[in-house]
Amino acid sequence: MLSSCFGSCFGGGDGDDLLWHMDLKPHATGDYSVAVVQANSLLEDQGQVFTTPSATYVGVYDGHGGPQASRFINNNLFPQLQKLALEEGGLSEDVIRKAFDAIEEGFLRLVKQSWLDQPQIASAGSCCLFGAISKDELYVANLGDSRAVLGRRAETGQTGDSAVVVAERLSIDHNVGVEEVRKEVEALHPDDSHVVVYTRGVWRIKGIIQVSRSIGDVYLKKPEFNRDPMFIQYGYPIPLKRAVMSAEPSILIRKIRPEDLFLIFASDGLWDQLSDDEAVDIVLKNPRSGIAKRLVRAALEGAAEKKEMRYEDIKQLEKGERRHVHDDITVIVIYLDRPGRSTNSGMNIVKGTNVPLDIYSLNSGHQGENTSYVSP
Repeated sequence: MLSSCFGSCFGGGDGDDLLWHMDLKPHATGDYSVAVVQANSLLEDQGQVFTTPSATYVGVYDGHGGPQASRFINNNLFPQLQKLALEEGGLSEDVIRKAFDAIEEGFLRLVKQSWLDQPQIASAGSCCLFGAISKDELYVANLGDSRAVLGRRAETGQTGDSAVVVAERLSIDHNVGVEEVRKEVEALHPDDSHVVVYTRGVWRIKGIIQVSRSIGDVYLKKPEFNRDPMFIQYGYPIPLKRAVMSAEPSILIRKIRPEDLFLIFASDGLWDQLSDDEAVDIVLKNPRSGIAKRLVRAALEGAAEKKEMRYEDIKQLEKGERRHVHDDITVIVIYLDRPGRSTNSGMNIVKGTNVPLDIYSLNSGHQGENTSYVSP
């Protein structure tokens, strides 16, 4: 459905062999920019944009425990959403929930099929952040702690004649480091005083994972898996009576308004380093072309400073080593220029961008092509 974008997309941005970026491309009602930097030995983040003359889909999938879950979502979520939207007469909250359920069930089937050869796949999971712009409506659905932030104009002062641009968070961080989320998980498990514990400097479910909702993480949702001798050889048994994580997304639907300027979709690798306000300020004050890369670089410079390093020092680190300094980071910026009006409304061309499966492999000689698709 989508292919990685080359030509107007680049690996090795800013002399960083683990940074990939697509500077600027059009979507139905504006422009978009994408960037990703790899820190893990295998890139666990995935991201994609799918655009037609009437709609734009955005996905950011932050994997953990391996890349299997994020890659599965990357391959299957958009086709599932399109199929259900066609069957039910358009995108809706119900369509999104059904699509997320189908992806969760599909990955569970994959785990069961792969279990004997790859017992570790039971511990693979992914956050899942989805956004769509269709018919003047904005849809945002989320599992985990990737985040969508809107930059919008806001009137200030008694006269209302001066405008500033403010950050509005559109998604919920399903992370037990957030007190409200932690209390939600504890309330669901009143008989388990250790469902959330503080360890290694943060709150974690069963002392293992910070996010409370995801695709995958089967070993924390299906007790029979983590008790299986096959899995115990790989990891260790976790005393579970029932699932301690879920795949139920938080969903926001709102009209796109004239004051809405741009959207930032990003994995938590960005938000670990930048606040919502800082990210919006960077987008507001800088040129569009390469804006996603600029956000990634700001995050990397912040991560370097915390370690008393420079970004130049980070560039010298190999994949895997860099995970001690920062996480994989995926950023997609969507500009909202022409709500409800497409400059390409007479065309029937569908285009898309996927980030590479692995940036290290890409910059070591992997080749691909930019592809357009004709909608049926």
